Amino acid sequence: MEQIRIFTQLVSSELHLPEHGVENTLKLLDEGCTIPFISRYRKERTGGLDEVQITAISDRLERLQEIAKRKETVVKTINEAGKMTADLQKRIDDCWEATVLEDIYLPYKPKRRTRAQVAREQGLEPLAQLLMLQREPHPEQAAKRFVVGDVPDITSALQGAQDIIAEQVSEEERSRNQIRAAFRREAFIVSKVVKAKKDTDEAAKYSDYFDWEEPLRRCSSHRLLAMRRGEDEGILRVSITIDDEDAVTRLQRNYVRGNGACQRLVAEAVEDSYKRLLYPSIETEFANISKEKADEEAIKVFTENLRQLLLGAPLGQKRVMGIDPGFRTGCKVVCLDAQGNLLHHEAIFPHPPVNHRMQATIHVQQMVEQYHIEAIAIGNGTASRETKEFVEDCLSGKSEYPKHSEYSENSKKPQVFVVSEDGASVYSASKLAREEFPDEDVTVRGAVSIGRRLMDPLAELVKIDPKSIGVGQYQHDVDQTKLKHSLDQTVESCVNLVGVNLNTASQHLLMYVSGLGATLAKNIVDYRKENGAFTSRAQLKKVPRLGPAAYQQCAGFLRIPQAKNPLDNSAVHPESYGIVEQMAKDCQCTVSDLINDKEKRAQIDIKRYVTAEVGLPTLTDIMKELEKPGRDPREQIEEFEFDPNVQTLDDLQEGMELPGIVTNITNFGAFVDIGVHQDGLVHISQLADKYVSDPTQVVRLHQHVRVRVIGIDMRRNRISLSMKGLRK
Repeated sequence: MEQIRIFTQLVSSELHLPEHGVENTLKLLDEGCTIPFISRYRKERTGGLDEVQITAISDRLERLQEIAKRKETVVKTINEAGKMTADLQKRIDDCWEATVLEDIYLPYKPKRRTRAQVAREQGLEPLAQLLMLQREPHPEQAAKRFVVGDVPDITSALQGAQDIIAEQVSEEERSRNQIRAAFRREAFIVSKVVKAKKDTDEAAKYSDYFDWEEPLRRCSSHRLLAMRRGEDEGILRVSITIDDEDAVTRLQRNYVRGNGACQRLVAEAVEDSYKRLLYPSIETEFANISKEKADEEAIKVFTENLRQLLLGAPLGQKRVMGIDPGFRTGCKVVCLDAQGNLLHHEAIFPHPPVNHRMQATIHVQQMVEQYHIEAIAIGNGTASRETKEFVEDCLSGKSEYPKHSEYSENSKKPQVFVVSEDGASVYSASKLAREEFPDEDVTVRGAVSIGRRLMDPLAELVKIDPKSIGVGQYQHDVDQTKLKHSLDQTVESCVNLVGVNLNTASQHLLMYVSGLGATLAKNIVDYRKENGAFTSRAQLKKVPRLGPAAYQQCAGFLRIPQAKNPLDNSAVHPESYGIVEQMAKDCQCTVSDLINDKEKRAQIDIKRYVTAEVGLPTLTDIMKELEKPGRDPREQIEEFEFDPNVQTLDDLQEGMELPGIVTNITNFGAFVDIGVHQDGLVHISQLADKYVSDPTQVVRLHQHVRVRVIGIDMRRNRISLSMKGLRK
């Protein structure tokens, strides 16, 4: 309880959130509640904290727990060395900053055998203390009596004493904080090319950083990560620098008093301390801090992009044809039923070099007719535009070949969509895909993935490692543990925001439902296979190992369409069913009547149903859900057409205005696909007619936009675009 109290005060102060809400959130997290559950169903206890705030509290809690664990190691080590004091113990107890804790620990931390340690073993510590007093007019004379044993001469004795002083200076918090202040104030990040690599092909992409220098505090995340990647690849040398002469002078003022032989020796020791110990240590510290900050920004961009991608507009349960386009190897075509089950697959070759266009036309028309296809999803990779034009010709009668005799002109023409295929190849070769389609090859699995992405992007994309989806910024360069943690949280958040159909969800999708995991998700699927579709949420209690705690966490996020109790297809939690039933009873109607009759809902005064456990936030949510039970929060899907006159880079001209699709968002702008097999960049300065600090405030992933071509670099395959003065 004492630790919860301390954590509450620290987190509340840092995040500027009410202590009561923070304390209850920490307790709920400690009880095993998930972030989606807390934010959705425990608003009374948290004071209405949203998911972002609760996530921030959870992250701070993890960090504080790490510091608490580190404290145990620090205290144990100092105690074993017999150097613990009451004052030192109090300083450690009161410390909750990792950097400060390490500074406190540094003088007591076990080290490899340093020059100072060797000097101490030679008995030179008293000489170091004598020099630090700076009262001895003839230090050489004083050093004579230390020339014994392993100390061969006066010079060695004085050097050993200076080594001890240098280490003491480097371990003092005052010295470290002074150099830190200098780094914060004036540090520059400097990047230079390794001369031997300058003219190589792999170095070309780093040419902007061959001779680069800027204040560290102004260095953006993407530039820092680019430099660090170049350094890792051996192409760049990156350092963080300050004014060494000024730093040494300032440091010497703390230790050197007056002029004289002792003062000169101490000044030399302080300079050595800075160059050999302090500067490398603090430079590494700031390199790590700046990298962590850059990682956080990059991860933030990645998670926001992933959220937008996962919450992309679904087509819904329609019979879909999925096409993985290609030239030489042909187009892989699959037909799926409304639940995404594979009905048929084959390859067609409408494009060069095979050019079996008539045969392909007939086959597409046959499949559309035979499998009652309602929509067609085409991957956006190689041959995408050509395949889309071919398919539209097949459906519209523009094809030079006659329609297949069974193809009815009166049939409702399927809608045609281009779908991102990033990560489809990763899924198709995965263990999950092999288990799902053990008898099909990777090309068929990839086409299935494309088709299913149109039906429900969220349900399909959760099967793919987010890093393979192609919406990140330097995702392979950031801290992989933090990235995975953040991405997993994002996936869980999106899945629970939308809700999951208990009777159709895959095991992989169920894994992300609040309170479930791999084991319980598998048990649910197995139970469903053995016993048929769930008819009520209460049946979940019969699933092996799904106990009361897991049921409480997951039930509100699982949906059962056509359930006997209509609330089982809503976000109303089973623990609140009694409230809704009482409302219906008071209105002299059924729960179904409440859902279907706006006037009856209008009669309800929710204040009458407030109790000690249930407040207005929960009751307000219940009323919203009764209005539109099970409502999907995602937008409606839209069709899109590229400019038919622009196919390649050669077709582009500066000044052209074109339709495009946002494919990736970074903190320096947005990449837009304009249909020329090379995305263009809308720099952050070109996103709007006003100043933009965050691109996500202006654009979202897969948004349909209009752009103007303002630059074409044929040599580097780069297209510069602008959205200024343009509307969608």
